[in-house]
Amino acid sequence: MKEIWTMGELLVEIMRPRAGMQLDEPGEFLGPFPSGAPAIFIDTAARLGHSAGIIGGVAADDFGDCVIERLREDGVDVRFIERFPGRATAVAFVTYFEDGARKFIYHIDGTPAVMTRFSEAAAGGNPAFFHVMGCSLMANDDFRSEIFKAVECFHAAGARISFDPNIRSELLGDRNLMEVIGPVLRRSAILLPGETELRLISQIEDPNKSVDRLFENPNLELIVLKRGKQGATIYTREGVVETPAYPVQEVDPTGAGDCFDAGFLCGLVEGRSPQECGNMAAAAGALNAAAFGPMEGEISPDSIQALVSKRR
Repeated sequence: MKEIWTMGELLVEIMRPRAGMQLDEPGEFLGPFPSGAPAIFIDTAARLGHSAGIIGGVAADDFGDCVIERLREDGVDVRFIERFPGRATAVAFVTYFEDGARKFIYHIDGTPAVMTRFSEAAAGGNPAFFHVMGCSLMANDDFRSEIFKAVECFHAAGARISFDPNIRSELLGDRNLMEVIGPVLRRSAILLPGETELRLISQIEDPNKSVDRLFENPNLELIVLKRGKQGATIYTREGVVETPAYPVQEVDPTGAGDCFDAGFLCGLVEGRSPQECGNMAAAAGALNAAAFGPMEGEISPDSIQALVSKRR
């Protein structure tokens, strides 16, 4: 079976239970929820029935147990998750607002989330994709270098590189964006940006011109522009495919984009058309957004198929 792999931060989220609650005010939090964009992505891929593995690190503590057990239960290969005694598992505190905006306080740098070193043994199977999240590149400079090593190793092993820029200003700081993401972007076959990320990467306001600029990269096959409730636009070198979003009662948008990525790549592994991949991706994102928590939602091959069938 072809495999989907990723490398990145593993953490737990502690979340405000209702929109509009500021992080600097005393009040309720819920959690811990297993999280980290790479973890959400790879867990979704496993729940969709694909061979999926992650390279990362957690502490030898209860939060680390929370993350690993959830991934293992959902079928993720956790052999390359390191445990670090005497440390604390990374944490993100999250609140969100009525307009869909979110705010994070991260405790990642200096934790096991960015301490793992890449092992070439992880690329020794039959990899179809190695997926990178931009937030993983921004958390720590040494960890970014390890992910760059993983990209080169998986690419040499025959994997296509997929990349969600997932730009987090809280993590990027004052570093130059292209220095942080450039080596991954140049290797990418599949690019999955949001609208703001597309502009930041291309430095062009017009999305069509942005796409033309990015397609100057000969490795790039598809650009999947995620537009939230407006759906997604899939650019190929032959044309454009529009994928509407599925209407659901949104409970929590955190993680929906990561689930979208997983749905899209699972569709590609299954040999589906860009339109079908887009439908699977949109369904996975919608099901995630309809549940509270970053790695939640009733996501399975059957639930995806049921939602996609409603559109036919």
